[in-house]
Amino acid sequence: MPATPAWPPRSAPRLFVAQRLDEGASVLLDGAQAHYLGKVMRAGAGDAVVLCDNQTGEWLARVAHAGKRDMTLTVERQMRPLEAVPDLWLCPALLKKQAFDWVLEKATELGAAQVRPVITRRCVADKLNAERATTIMTEAAEQCARTALPLLAEPAKLDTLLRAWPEDRALFFADEQGGAPAAPAFAAHNGPAALLIGPEGGFDEAERAAIRAHPAARAITLGPRILRGETAAVAGLGLWMGVAGDWAQS
Repeated sequence: MPATPAWPPRSAPRLFVAQRLDEGASVLLDGAQAHYLGKVMRAGAGDAVVLCDNQTGEWLARVAHAGKRDMTLTVERQMRPLEAVPDLWLCPALLKKQAFDWVLEKATELGAAQVRPVITRRCVADKLNAERATTIMTEAAEQCARTALPLLAEPAKLDTLLRAWPEDRALFFADEQGGAPAAPAFAAHNGPAALLIGPEGGFDEAERAAIRAHPAARAITLGPRILRGETAAVAGLGLWMGVAGDWAQS
């Protein structure tokens, strides 16, 4: 006998919605989300859609009505609860738009709990389009089947970040001038943590001294080569997940 097809199918589209979801709830989509389901994914009445609300987890829904400009979905059942996210913040210095977009996307895919952009003296950018950044992170979460979105903080100057730093959170500082090897430093730590990554030109000497003087700071090295800012952010985050995050538990 032929195998029973999986339900929902793996090809079912995934969307984050602002509405808190529950069994039997009706969800109205319009604008870009309705266009994506109807015109791009060709979803019609009865088709499965996977919804996440960033509050309760992942839910199976079906298209109840497909209009020209909107769609109505009915939530059927919960598929997964909200994921437990490793308590790691990524604190990357702002980069050029394309490079920072990539950092936001990959930080979401890799499982960062928060992204806290930092403004340093050598940053080529000092602003972040929060709406665009949120869209990039949401689309990345949909692609990689996350059920929780990373929190995106407002960009902060380095001295502001250091002054307000919580005492119980280790600040791993990727210093191109050297530090402890990152993997054993990550593995030996137990508790909240963050990874601080510099801009294209690196931190200047005054910034480096201020970071190293902070009681929560722990200088690390990400290897023998000088990495671009976006490469260092992704490499450091991936390494942390592998030795201290949820990759080590899966």
